[in-house]
Amino acid sequence: MNLANWITLSRIPLLFVVAFFVYFHFIGSATVGFALFVFTSWTDWLDGHLARKYKITSTLGAFIDALIDKIFMVGMFIMMLALNILPHWTLFFVLLIVGREFLVTGIRLVAAKQNVVLAASREGKVKTVLQIVSTGFLLLWNAILLDFNCLIPLWMSHLVYTVGMVLFLYATYLTIKSGVIYTVRYRYLLVD
Repeated sequence: MNLANWITLSRIPLLFVVAFFVYFHFIGSATVGFALFVFTSWTDWLDGHLARKYKITSTLGAFIDALIDKIFMVGMFIMMLALNILPHWTLFFVLLIVGREFLVTGIRLVAAKQNVVLAASREGKVKTVLQIVSTGFLLLWNAILLDFNCLIPLWMSHLVYTVGMVLFLYATYLTIKSGVIYTVRYRYLLVD
């Protein structure tokens, strides 16, 4: 274990801290939840940066980073669905995202057992960024709604929400696309 791996692992407890502030409504809690989400998302960049800068990259570190990213984002989507930040009709999309993440993690585990390291696809990286950005917009909308509704014009609140939803839907599309690409590209690993 090195510093980059510890930063990666910190995203799990931070998921619960973000959820606490978004879930419990007290003055400023939604804003604190949004700010903590931004900070936690930044750590995803930071751990990779530190691992490359100090040449402490490892197969384990890459696997843990990918797994923790999935846990963090799936947790965020489930939380937003439960709190109606994501509307109920997005349940199908959240289930597709969860299914894809389990599928790709399963393929990575099979590959690791065969001593094969799977490189992250371009689509997979873009999908992760879009998931993070869409979640950021939706949590910002929630903070505006709960903490700043008197200060921010309604049209601006609607704009933030619309951007977040459009990005979420596009991220869902890329999630499915990258899952299909992984499955097709690495199907040979799944055949005995």
